[in-house]
Amino acid sequence: MLNLFNKLVGDSNEKALKAIHPLVDAINDLEPQFEKFSDGDLKAVTVALRSRYTDGESLDELLPEAFAAVREASRRTIGMRHFDVQLIGGIVLHQGKIAEMRTGEGKTLVATLPTYLNAISGEGAHVITVNDYLAKRDAGWMGAVHHFLGLTVGCLQNDSSWVFNPDVPLDSQTPDEDDAAPPVRLPEDNFQPSTKQEAYACDITYGTNNEFGFDYLRDNMVENADRRVQRGRSYAIVDEVDNILIDEARTPLIISGPAREQSQEYRRFAQLAKRLSPDIHFEIEDKRKTIVITEEGIEAIERELKVENLYSPENDVLSHFTENAIRAEHIYLRDREYVVQSNEVVIVDEFTGRLMTGRRFSDGLHQALEAKEGVNVQRESNTYATITLQNYFRMYEKLAGMTGTATTEAEELDKIYKLEVVEIPTNRDTQRIDHGDYIFMTEEAKWDAIAQRISELHRDGRPVLVGTTSIDKSELLAGLLKKNRIPHNVLNAKQHEREATVVAEAGKAGSVTVATNMAGRGTDIILGGNPDVTVASESGWESDHETIIQKGGLFVLGTERHESRRIDNQLRGRCGRQGDPGETQFYLSTEDDIVRRFGGDRIKGAMNLFRWEADIPIENKMVSKSVETAQTKVEAQNFEIRKYLVDYDDVVNTQRDVIYQLRDKIIDGEELRPTISGYLEEEVRAIVGERIVGASENYDVDGLYRDLMTIFPALHGFPDKDDIYDMRPDEVEEIFLQLIGTIYDIRTEEFGLDLLHRLEQAIMLRTIDENWVEHLTSMDNMRQGIGLEAAGQRDPLVAYKRQAFQMFTSLDVIIKSTVARTIFRVAMNQQPTHSEKPQMSATKVELSTQKANAAADKRSVMANVNSAHGVGQPGGTGLSQVPTHTPDGRKMTRAERRKLDRLQRKQSKQAR
Repeated sequence: MLNLFNKLVGDSNEKALKAIHPLVDAINDLEPQFEKFSDGDLKAVTVALRSRYTDGESLDELLPEAFAAVREASRRTIGMRHFDVQLIGGIVLHQGKIAEMRTGEGKTLVATLPTYLNAISGEGAHVITVNDYLAKRDAGWMGAVHHFLGLTVGCLQNDSSWVFNPDVPLDSQTPDEDDAAPPVRLPEDNFQPSTKQEAYACDITYGTNNEFGFDYLRDNMVENADRRVQRGRSYAIVDEVDNILIDEARTPLIISGPAREQSQEYRRFAQLAKRLSPDIHFEIEDKRKTIVITEEGIEAIERELKVENLYSPENDVLSHFTENAIRAEHIYLRDREYVVQSNEVVIVDEFTGRLMTGRRFSDGLHQALEAKEGVNVQRESNTYATITLQNYFRMYEKLAGMTGTATTEAEELDKIYKLEVVEIPTNRDTQRIDHGDYIFMTEEAKWDAIAQRISELHRDGRPVLVGTTSIDKSELLAGLLKKNRIPHNVLNAKQHEREATVVAEAGKAGSVTVATNMAGRGTDIILGGNPDVTVASESGWESDHETIIQKGGLFVLGTERHESRRIDNQLRGRCGRQGDPGETQFYLSTEDDIVRRFGGDRIKGAMNLFRWEADIPIENKMVSKSVETAQTKVEAQNFEIRKYLVDYDDVVNTQRDVIYQLRDKIIDGEELRPTISGYLEEEVRAIVGERIVGASENYDVDGLYRDLMTIFPALHGFPDKDDIYDMRPDEVEEIFLQLIGTIYDIRTEEFGLDLLHRLEQAIMLRTIDENWVEHLTSMDNMRQGIGLEAAGQRDPLVAYKRQAFQMFTSLDVIIKSTVARTIFRVAMNQQPTHSEKPQMSATKVELSTQKANAAADKRSVMANVNSAHGVGQPGGTGLSQVPTHTPDGRKMTRAERRKLDRLQRKQSKQAR
């Protein structure tokens, strides 16, 4: 079956490439003509293409000329001509697919082709990178091509925005000194500061996935339209697409504000967790990074906390604190999942090894880690706005991606994002040699062998790149190398500032670079070193380059297999760029995480049985195959988790779309009187329907007037109470419905249309935003406990959708009712002249919004590896208590209730 699948994938890839070749031929046929164009003629191509697009020609029809123009502009500006395989990659990206291109094949240059073509439409093209450095580097480098063709290029950074302008004078330039040598201009010098609106208004905008996502959320928190920065999502190319759409998929973007202070509680439970022992008080589930408290553990915790039942509903907060404290103390390790810098806990990206500054584990886990480490415990947060990267990128009309490793995740990319993966041929045949794995009996023997192998390669003058899976492992190896007096560079989250320099030197003769996972991804390792960064003569570099090639090129040594084959392939892909030679090999031990979790003890037992020496490795295809099988199982598990999360996220996503569309209508100036009048009419009908029921002698007229006074500013226009008893319910209703229109007319005359409209906007935005924040917290609390539905043989997702619908219906009622009960009373309190602005209540509206904006300015990304979401107060799930009786009516014992409670909580964790 697998062979059949591979054959089908292979056939599909060949078919896709075959269909592209005629377009490549058409572009090549245009090359002689475009080479003869003057610079002015070439710039005029953009104007002509835009005119033809406006007249009805499709981008597909314009593709050959557009690509030919970019190829020629690139040759003239940055001295780089697109190869045919790069044209193929550009066509694949234009088609809204993922182009899988090997390291060194020029993905950055390839992106210029489809971004130029899709920018012709005038709707903007986005290039999304994994970090600020790559965004500005690529925008400054490729911006010269686009600028030459008459397009504008913007760049978004975490704390600034820029527009490409090669005419910006350098700081060191001195125009008066004509004889002075001109200063060297670097790509990053070609920018001028701009607003975000200006950066987004450019034809092409570079930036990180986080910045684009946060700007979307902030745009949906603004008070007026002119504060929005984005202008739609037409086309995007995601660089390192597997990293962003898969590795980061479970990381929600969250704009939040502080919740209530609970630092003392976190410190109290941190001390409790230190007194608990694995296997006695709790069991650890390594695969999910969760814990299950044992019966003995529950009793010990209940004695410590002096409670009768840890898992009773009133103790939800205590169980929440307990479980987070245990996970923080016994599962999340310093220098592996996080580091402590400047008295703060900073997350380490498990896939890239980079510090995730500004991000926080959610659901109180980050606070538990802060308490464990004895640093300042920051407050938990309330969520103002949130979206997952999955749902953000699915909003683009056309999405494309580039990476060197996507084939192993092709199914997920297709099912979740509808993105087809096309493997692009290399420009030159690869010469990389991938050796079989070495498996050692013990981890100690493995590290000794690694140090010895590095020493041999270093003495031979080969550059070596060593991949580790965590900071502590990279520092362990660094200690061994230092002990053996082997000069080396370490590239992990603690040294991320030196990344570009370290990677530039990683290809030099005899260099040894120790890096965590994908550190340095996005920057090529050039044999002989990067001549643009390292100081060397051209002739000297060429000599070093050839010498290293003769010795076999870069040697990549993996110290452990990752859970994902894709991450291993990314490490292998660091060598063998553009036809260069290279070798790769992984050194494993039976004590490695991935091996231990999937049969390591059996392998170790067999080695002991045959009295295998610890320092002699096994090189067995069956063992390597079992490791790859284990990786495939983990990949499948992670895919199911991400797919499962998408199903849940889609529920909130649908609700968010409704809320944001309503906000857009308000902000865009739509007339609001018909909408608010509808809310008022619904509220009046509900009140009359509740108070005026049955025979007239049973009318609750006092209650009717009391309730209506929460809507109307005074009794003006109300009939006499005694007259109500002589009316039918529909007549009573009609009187107050007409009163709505009368009072609205009076207020319009008093305030003027413009001022009243601004007041309507302010009230509706305040009401929507405040209740949406509360709704998000309630949804999150409900989601945390929804897995308990499985204990009753009910599908948690179905239950989640049902409860979410009920909660959103309730939200809709609350918003309408609040607006109805505010609009006339606020107007009554102000009474300004036409030229005045409402101050009292309207100011409260603005202050509320400013508070949200202040929180937005202090935004943070919170990552939860286990459940993807989790912000707000612990506990408060809103679920029913554990049953007290069996189905046959027998009362459960306390022990039985505890067991059922633990079973439900365990199933809840598994469901998440």
